[in-house]
Amino acid sequence: MDIFKLGDKILELLTAVFSFWNKQVSSVFGLLGQSPVDFKGGDPWKVIETINPIFVAVGSSLVVLFFVIGFCSESIDVKEEMRFESILRMLIRLTIAEWFVANNVSVMKTVFTSVGALVGLLTEKAPMELKIDSAQADIIKDLGFGESLIMLILTALMSAIIIICGFFLLYTVYFRFLKIMVIVPMGSLAFSTMGGNRMVANTAATYVKYLLSVIFEAVTMALAIIICNTLINSGLPSATGNYADWAKTLIYLCEMTFTIALTVGSVKGAQSLTSKALGL
Repeated sequence: MDIFKLGDKILELLTAVFSFWNKQVSSVFGLLGQSPVDFKGGDPWKVIETINPIFVAVGSSLVVLFFVIGFCSESIDVKEEMRFESILRMLIRLTIAEWFVANNVSVMKTVFTSVGALVGLLTEKAPMELKIDSAQADIIKDLGFGESLIMLILTALMSAIIIICGFFLLYTVYFRFLKIMVIVPMGSLAFSTMGGNRMVANTAATYVKYLLSVIFEAVTMALAIIICNTLINSGLPSATGNYADWAKTLIYLCEMTFTIALTVGSVKGAQSLTSKALGL
């Protein structure tokens, strides 16, 4: 009897969960293509711009200090070092350091915009919609009471995992914005070390590498989601073999859940992957 069939309830649950996941992915793509300047209406960035002059003032003072440290560490014979080309090289280094200290936020805004545009191009025609295969939906509809009860219990468990993954996906993207907001003002302090010698200036190089890995992390996140969504929508896995139809459908749903969890893991490790891939 149809009253003992739970196929429609299972499909309704799967449709609701997949709709939730699709909305999360859509929100994440929107956030990844968004500059931190516009995040949450721009209010967090206004706080950064209010605080940044303090770091610029400190960084400008440190430029002179690091310049003196670099000059003293490199100078063996002061008379020898007072040649025109040496003085010119030192002044150029000092000027570049001071410029980066004063304009680091403007430079970062340009990088934010470029990376956001790249993410937008990647996600513009990306297969974002996650949905159950029509053939598997028909199998679920025709399940008997015993099979549908088992399927319903396991589907509820999978749904809980997908919902948790969806929230964790959004959390990871939000955490990326927080990291950017925290490290942006520190740029003035890091760039001030450019006024010193190579050993001192290594601090600026380390800062730039870390900043770029966090910013370009958005591109890696977008690629991971696009590829994983394509894997999910590719149909039945090869591991289904000669099992019964309802068992194949169950394996299919398990693979979808596993791939969604894999998506979240890839997004979480995006910064590390970006750093290794680009040598940052």
